[in-house]
Amino acid sequence: MTKGILVIGGGISGIQATLDLADSGIDTYLVERAPSIGGHMTQLDKTFLTNLCPACFLIPKMISCLRRPNIELITHAEVIEVTGSKGDFKVKILKHPRYVDEQKCVGCGICVEKCPVKVPNEFEMGLINRKAIYKQFLQAVPNVMTIDKDNCLYFRKNVCKVCDKRCPMGAIDYEQQPEEFELHVGAIIVATGYEQLDPRTREEYGYGKYVNVKTALEFERLICASGPTEGELQIEPDRRRPEKIAFVQFVGETNEYGRECYASSAICMNATKYAILVNDYYGHIDTHIFYKDMIAIGKGYQEYVDDAKKQYGVNYIQAIPIEIIEKPTENKLIIKYHEIQSGTGNGTEKENELEVDLVVLLTPLIRSMTNEQLGDILGVEVHESGFFEIEDQLLTPVSTTKDGIFRTGYSENPTDISEMFIQASAAAAKAAEAIAQIEAEGS
Repeated sequence: MTKGILVIGGGISGIQATLDLADSGIDTYLVERAPSIGGHMTQLDKTFLTNLCPACFLIPKMISCLRRPNIELITHAEVIEVTGSKGDFKVKILKHPRYVDEQKCVGCGICVEKCPVKVPNEFEMGLINRKAIYKQFLQAVPNVMTIDKDNCLYFRKNVCKVCDKRCPMGAIDYEQQPEEFELHVGAIIVATGYEQLDPRTREEYGYGKYVNVKTALEFERLICASGPTEGELQIEPDRRRPEKIAFVQFVGETNEYGRECYASSAICMNATKYAILVNDYYGHIDTHIFYKDMIAIGKGYQEYVDDAKKQYGVNYIQAIPIEIIEKPTENKLIIKYHEIQSGTGNGTEKENELEVDLVVLLTPLIRSMTNEQLGDILGVEVHESGFFEIEDQLLTPVSTTKDGIFRTGYSENPTDISEMFIQASAAAAKAAEAIAQIEAEGS
């Protein structure tokens, strides 16, 4: 094929689509906004239902994207303009400067050691700090450092340059400028991923107010051996291991707090995964899961929940939490809730409360906040929910409203990792088919 295919988004769905296309012999361009590909999956400690390490199969795929001769990896970049039609798209890319020469940098990290600036580490959910020159995470691909211009002393005050003095490869380049270039492709796949809803929309749950109220991704990093506490789960301020943990599902999922929030089985399965993992890692911990509706749609999902109840003693409470308050003298959290009484026939609720050491809020996963802007650039319709529109969910499930542009993963709808692999391969197949038809017609 004379034209390649562009994949927008370097999470697991975009990576899988890229590798499928490369396996078919198609030149593929993978564009990612962040300094490294990998997406949110790189932050996960384990994945359900197997409870296996995601890095074990994700990192090899990331490295393959870097090393395949027919894949061009374009990180720290974004799509800013698209013209043309199926078989003949012209795509303008803006690559942001790292202020580090990607050809010279070997990712050794010597430049980081003496950097005097410390800012919250986004990858670690702000639980620890990073330096103004940093690598997104240990196994980042490409293995290249990036300077945070907004916090670097040289760019802010024209002082320091310690990273330049320390770099043995001479890779620091303060003069780098944004770079624009154009790609000519036959089809486009959108894999923009998801974001986590900020639980501050529900003030009554105390996130940001009480130190022992955490989000799901914060908890994921705390129990991860490569995380900020090296997997040692502690509560503040006495740094003791919690004896009782509550997981609250779908915090902020109602329309009152944002129409873009949708329930998905990933939330329910993640809560169950956490309850299982803390018992596997730390011995018996009293775990409770608050849920309004249990969505266990998928092969083995209900069995996963049943095993958590039987083998680990996880307590599932069908209830609507009212508020979370702190008992500072005892370093405890009190969850006040309305428990839904099953079997009453009239949906009555009983007010109750539970005292715990740690609360984990599982907020809905929402579509990327860049979808509307990207939809305008691509000329693709975006639903009011923020997901990319589709003409026929049954007949063309990975297509968009523009011929030659396809969608996969969380740009399509709320989904989990296993479904993302299926969607990615489907989108890759349809994109390859689209440009094959164009070339066949041309010949």
